[in-house]
Amino acid sequence: MPDDQRPLPEDNQAKPKKKAAAKKKAAPKKPAAKKPAKTGATNKLADEAKKAASKPAAARQSEPASSEKKAKSRDNGPVYSDMKRFAEYMAEINVRTQEMLEDAVERHADLGRKGTSQPVDPLNVSEAGQEVATALSQNPLRMMQLQLNLWENYTKLFTSTCEKMAGMDPKPIAQPRPGDRRFNHAAWEENPMLDFIKQSYLLFGEWVNYAIQNAEGVDDSTKRRAYFHADQFLAAMSPTNVPALNPDVIDETLNTQGNNWLAGFKNFMEDLERGHGELAITQADLDFFKVGQNLATTPGKVVYQNDLMQLIQYSPTTEEVAERPIVIFPPWINKFYILDLQPENSFIKWLVDQGRTVFLVSWVNPDTRLKDKSFPDYMREGIFESLEAIERATGLREVDTIGYCIGGTLLAVTLAYMAEVGDDRIKSATFFTSQMDFTEAGDLLLFVDDKQLQNLEKQMDASGGVLEGSAMARTFNMLRPNDLIWSAFVDNYYLGKEAKKFDLLFWNADATRMTRACHLFYLKNFYRDNLLSKGELEIEGVPIKLDAVDIPIFMQAGEKDHIAPPNSVYRSARLFDGDVRYMLAGSGHIAGVVNPPAKKKYHYKTNSALPESLEDWVKGAEHHEHSWWPYWMEWLSSLSDGTVPARIPGEGGLPVIEDAPGSYVLVKSDDA
Repeated sequence: MPDDQRPLPEDNQAKPKKKAAAKKKAAPKKPAAKKPAKTGATNKLADEAKKAASKPAAARQSEPASSEKKAKSRDNGPVYSDMKRFAEYMAEINVRTQEMLEDAVERHADLGRKGTSQPVDPLNVSEAGQEVATALSQNPLRMMQLQLNLWENYTKLFTSTCEKMAGMDPKPIAQPRPGDRRFNHAAWEENPMLDFIKQSYLLFGEWVNYAIQNAEGVDDSTKRRAYFHADQFLAAMSPTNVPALNPDVIDETLNTQGNNWLAGFKNFMEDLERGHGELAITQADLDFFKVGQNLATTPGKVVYQNDLMQLIQYSPTTEEVAERPIVIFPPWINKFYILDLQPENSFIKWLVDQGRTVFLVSWVNPDTRLKDKSFPDYMREGIFESLEAIERATGLREVDTIGYCIGGTLLAVTLAYMAEVGDDRIKSATFFTSQMDFTEAGDLLLFVDDKQLQNLEKQMDASGGVLEGSAMARTFNMLRPNDLIWSAFVDNYYLGKEAKKFDLLFWNADATRMTRACHLFYLKNFYRDNLLSKGELEIEGVPIKLDAVDIPIFMQAGEKDHIAPPNSVYRSARLFDGDVRYMLAGSGHIAGVVNPPAKKKYHYKTNSALPESLEDWVKGAEHHEHSWWPYWMEWLSSLSDGTVPARIPGEGGLPVIEDAPGSYVLVKSDDA
């Protein structure tokens, strides 16, 4: 899941970045005997560096400078007022580096003892690159045309650069894609040489993708892997990642007189320690946000729990509520509070305010004790037990449902199972960016060939039967390398910035583990073999046929969703029988869903028909501005009959266990 993987913080793109005072981050857990003694002078120097780097440029320039500072600033060199303290800091870094190296060696040896290791090419993309290169080399004429096209574009660029240096204003030969914020600094356009470097890089990237596209005799799956490999390579080779070329880094170095590098090195060491020798790039301030305090704060109670989930019933805010309760099944690939980040963007709070009795399943962050829990267990203990609990809490047998991402896939399978056995408790189903047909399932199809699945099994076996949260976080980050890896790399280590206080990025970093049995079942049966759409899936001996589901269905998709692409969701919608409504929202996997009406952002398209192709659907669709939530609520309300007095958690047939958001969501993946 991952939007957007894993996700992109669309809501934060236009906001100015504020720098805050430095604060200490918690050190990773290590035996007390191994911890080096930290001197006050060392910590003070690092904190001073961060404070200096965080001051506005105007404030820094207005400070009185000593003669020593003035002398040093002439050659733009770093200024350290106390070289003794700086030496102490570097000595501590040496000790910590040695400790991390020892830890990394021990971890590598432990993997060897368990019979597994990190492969050189975990995504098998090198084979795809070789196939593309071989295909191109077998057609010399085509290869020559590609090379001539590249040379022609570079000739145009050279001419354009000469015109620019002569004071003219030529039209750019290559420009960044919309939303690419790497080249926002004015110098990338105003400085002729930087502009040449930028356009040269962009032209080469376009040429690489064009070459892959024109490789004859290469299947689409191989091309997808080649595109992915090229994307990772090009993102890493961006000139913005070179400090001497990045004008933002140059400005910051001059303005802070080099203190950004000291602060950045401190950030680098902390991220290495947090990753136990692997670089775990910090995307958000991990100390600022607290789930249940300034995130996931919609009032409610946990009224039921088992090994796999806690069931939350939210407190009403209206005197009357719709008679039929609604229950939400979020993905277990990440935590549910993406739907309840803060009051102003909380879908759950908004839904409660609409006069609904809202229940939500909060999945456990599984440890090795749950390694054998598989997909059918999530159906039994997640959906069926929640339905039974809701009936005891409300006295009502019938419910409306929502499934998000993989939670939607689980819900769809369960609906087909219930249709086969004659269980009619679920009266409507809404799917947020959920897939049942995985033919065009986007970038995640890159990770499900047999070699990768075998390696994944070894990784999970070495971890005691679970897939570590860091593995999934790394996967989703790689789907958006410019935004989720390299921009953070530059901000953290070159600019020396403190981590952003941004709720969506914090949620993205709050990764979850997955059980071996469930994750392999999901990847093999859905992504690799696509059995659900073929009607060939069986659960506990029961055939799963989606065309047997005839309750009202609402399918939401996101125009820019790269995890559950809109065409994939559309193909899924056409698998159901009965009344199915497809709706296409603006933005991606996250912002396409979490789009509160008050924000007045994005748009959505509607069409009551469901023609054969998405292209035909779009041609007949009506465009609407802003949030789709009210449109969906109108659809849901048309299925509901009557109201009842608001239900208070704990006053029904289920006692209160604890306050929302519950304890399951608080379990971190690094808690052993």
